[in-house]
Amino acid sequence: MSGNPAPNWQPLSRLPMIASLIEGQLGDAKDQLKTLSEARHKPYALDDAIVAHTIKVYTEQSEFTWVFEEQLAKWQREEHLTPFQDIEIKRLQGQVEQWKELLKIILELAEVLKHGTIEKVLAKDDLEMGIEALLRVGF
Repeated sequence: MSGNPAPNWQPLSRLPMIASLIEGQLGDAKDQLKTLSEARHKPYALDDAIVAHTIKVYTEQSEFTWVFEEQLAKWQREEHLTPFQDIEIKRLQGQVEQWKELLKIILELAEVLKHGTIEKVLAKDDLEMGIEALLRVGF
């Protein structure tokens, strides 16, 4: 991240705001994974633009998670955390790890799906489509 400006580190009083951001991103990632998982059986329902946008957005998110990790680590090093703050920071650290794993899965799935978008299907000739159909049914 050497080309990016240094993050604007937040005071501990902003813990609820950071918690809300992390929880929101994690929820969005869960929803996106569900959507992409449903599309796995019919990738032709997606177009190139949707898949490219998905890859762009979730790549950017995965490149930004370190900011949340570092913010939480900075707070963890604070000397005067209340028990609630300590527990909340540890909970959020677990959520960031879960979010990072979901982002990885989303990006892997999007890479697979990009090979079966509607544009890719329409670009195939009849013979190629017929062979693929026969292979799917086990001939």
